[in-house]
Amino acid sequence: MARSKQGASRHRQPSAKTMGAGSSAKAQKKARQTPHAQQERKHRVLTKGHPAMVDSIAGAVTVKNLDLYYVIAADAQIPVHDGHGFGLYFHDCRFIGGYQMILAGLAPVVLASTAQKGYTALFELTNPDLHSKQGRLIPKDELGIRWERILDAGQTCAREVLTIQNLGHEAHDFPLTLQFGAGFEDIFNVRGLVEQNLGKAERPVWRDGRLHFAYRGADRLRRTATIAFSPRPDVTHKTAAEFQIDVAPSGTRNIAVTIELKEQPEDAEAEQPSQNPAATLGDLAGRLQTDSEGWLEQHTKFDSDSLLLNGIMERSLRDVAMLRSALGSREYFAAGVPWYVALFGRDSLIVALEMLAFHPEIAAQTLRLLASYQGNRTDRWREEQPGKILHELRVGELARAGDVPHARFYGTVDATPLFLLLLGRHAAWAGDLGLFRELQAPVEKALDWIARAGDDRGEGYLKYRSRSTEGLVNQGWKDSGDAIVRADGDLAKPPIALVEVQGYVFAAKRAIADLYDRNGEADRASQLRQEADRLRIHFNRDFWCEDQGIFALALEARSRRVAVVSSNPGHALWCGIADRDKGRRSVARLMREDMFNGWGVRTLATSERRYNPVGYHLGTVWPHDNALVAAGCREYGEDEAALRIFTGIAEAAMHFRHHRLPEAMAGFPRADFQVPVHYPVACHPQAWAAGTAPFLLTVCLGLEPDGFANKLRIVRPRMPGFVNRIALRGLRVGKGSADLEFRRTDDGAEVDVLQTSGQLIVEVGG
Repeated sequence: MARSKQGASRHRQPSAKTMGAGSSAKAQKKARQTPHAQQERKHRVLTKGHPAMVDSIAGAVTVKNLDLYYVIAADAQIPVHDGHGFGLYFHDCRFIGGYQMILAGLAPVVLASTAQKGYTALFELTNPDLHSKQGRLIPKDELGIRWERILDAGQTCAREVLTIQNLGHEAHDFPLTLQFGAGFEDIFNVRGLVEQNLGKAERPVWRDGRLHFAYRGADRLRRTATIAFSPRPDVTHKTAAEFQIDVAPSGTRNIAVTIELKEQPEDAEAEQPSQNPAATLGDLAGRLQTDSEGWLEQHTKFDSDSLLLNGIMERSLRDVAMLRSALGSREYFAAGVPWYVALFGRDSLIVALEMLAFHPEIAAQTLRLLASYQGNRTDRWREEQPGKILHELRVGELARAGDVPHARFYGTVDATPLFLLLLGRHAAWAGDLGLFRELQAPVEKALDWIARAGDDRGEGYLKYRSRSTEGLVNQGWKDSGDAIVRADGDLAKPPIALVEVQGYVFAAKRAIADLYDRNGEADRASQLRQEADRLRIHFNRDFWCEDQGIFALALEARSRRVAVVSSNPGHALWCGIADRDKGRRSVARLMREDMFNGWGVRTLATSERRYNPVGYHLGTVWPHDNALVAAGCREYGEDEAALRIFTGIAEAAMHFRHHRLPEAMAGFPRADFQVPVHYPVACHPQAWAAGTAPFLLTVCLGLEPDGFANKLRIVRPRMPGFVNRIALRGLRVGKGSADLEFRRTDDGAEVDVLQTSGQLIVEVGG
């Protein structure tokens, strides 16, 4: 996922890497008349690995309920101008892109805001000095304005209540205006990656006290936004509703607003809007609260004596609950708000893996879902190949109309081995071969794709090269166009074999080999282990940079090392592919000052020519990246390095709203500012960032499941210095569960097994 630090209008002309310039609506219509022109037009769009060219959303208040989500500026407004990412979204479309409150011609003053629960936002506002229509002064801070917003995914609407209270001793009267804008922009338009919509907006109209917006898309869907008010506005303008507020001392006035979104085929009979805009929020909030708490009750319970860690874990678990989305009956974790509320192969797999110790069920649903979209043909435009696992699935206008390939896009090299790796790790927790047997055909197709993809020299490496001259340039987790760079600053040349991807393949083959063994297919298991062993030998020979003391970022064309110091080798260490001495030396290099900035390990060392503290993959600090690096440290016995990373990430979380870890932080040294610097357009919440703390706990507490033996091994448990006691209750392994309590000691941690069920055996060692 990629953005950059620059802000720009969504109408900004894309660069040469953006798959061509946008065209006018007339030219686009003409282009659709011929297949050749259509293919050229399709390549206008930037793929996921490129920046979102919008203003900063670092202070945004975000709420989400399934596929419906709100991104609101910190001042409670959604600007009516272009070039920002705020708005009310549904199915990859920003329905409402402007929504402002004006008090007697002036903006209100925000006092406080929260979206802690995930599905509802609350803003407390007050007034600047105002003048009534009679010219009387309404002194600042005499009005209390509470703005409650809640998302109702069942009705695809936002329900809001404005409560205006007069805190003064005199009656006040003033106009309150709500102004709206609805552009129905596709998410690629919002991000500035495509210049304009393909469809046609209808003129906004007022009917029966409601404001109606409508848009006819190139995908033959009609999208509408209907805004209803209770009471009705006193005056209506083009896209604004004005209320004359008369409020006695200590009195209150309420205004209810319902924004109802719909998308349906153009020829379908129009649905009638909801008839109850004044419905209270209490019942809806209660239902959503019950649903949220019910989901949280299903996971392993966590408690500690650290307020910081408790806060981080609560936020993490609520964020992954908030990021749940569904396709059909199968849930998955959407990658992040606002840019990536969609199914992403790599992201959805990694966060499911991070959450295995806390909520393993969604991993099985994610695997089944991705198997259902597994590539079955060769399609250069979509980067689809038989056996390949999906990268990104979009449901917006541009994808549905075939203007971008993202209705099913396969431009990733790592989702396929991660699919296999998650299947193996899930089986270790569940102790059941049922899912493996169900997915054995997709497993074989995935293994066959790995065997065929990119390896033109016989080393066994999984490589990538975009099959389109204007496709996604880089196809690993660092997928921005400038992410894979050489020491001289130039871009690496494809085909590219990333260091971490070889680790994923190694670990995946070993994990799947274990499942084949348990399934009575010893020959297939032996074959996969032999392939993994050969890969390990070649990897340690070809990727190792002796002078750097770490593995190369990648091998580029003609198998030349991309010999820069990056965080990627940490992922390979997590997978166990490195020789012991090389693994430990790599950890030492990752923890040097030019890599570890005090909050975490940077994506690229400050000593490298292309280092940029706000370069998306060129020096930022990513929480999920650090969680995998910490797991790599633990794999090679470097426990103190893992705890140092855990501590840095946790202390960084302390400085973000509600302890929410963002997608990425800037790479500036901690000593410079003493607080982490926001990455301007980072997703928050973001799925694999939300999974960071649960995964760090799993790793540092040494939880190693063997569900088939109904056994949990706890190996070298360690705890960061800011916590002395950690309790896990209802930790599920195989057919049993355990309640555990960990207490930090001078040289590690002691473990008390408080309770087990299902004859689960808990072994503590190391």
